[in-house]
Amino acid sequence: MLILDSGAVSFLAGRNRDVAATIRVFVRDGLWPPVVPSVVLSESLTGRQDHDVNVNRLLRTCEIAESLPEGLARRAGALRFRAGRGSAVDAILVASAEPAGTVLTGDAKDLSALASHSDRVKIQEI
Repeated sequence: MLILDSGAVSFLAGRNRDVAATIRVFVRDGLWPPVVPSVVLSESLTGRQDHDVNVNRLLRTCEIAESLPEGLARRAGALRFRAGRGSAVDAILVASAEPAGTVLTGDAKDLSALASHSDRVKIQEI
């Protein structure tokens, strides 16, 4: 399973050859479509149609996880406590990737700290 953070959403929303190549690799490896927890939308969208058009185009190809079950929220809280760092959104991303998933990110620092307490979650920086 591939989980996207807002940095990964922004990168993959770009329309260039590097992005196309990256997506082809994810498709080839069976990691497409990725999962985007709905909380990431609050960090990825501006409400301005001209700015959001490419992000929305990308999001139509993703699986949006619209709810945050209590168990997942509790797991995210435990990861955040154990790591002693990271935002609630970061912790939700890592908890959502358990077990053995990958979080694609533009900023691996906090996510890596959280993942070190997870069930085999990998952090891949773009």
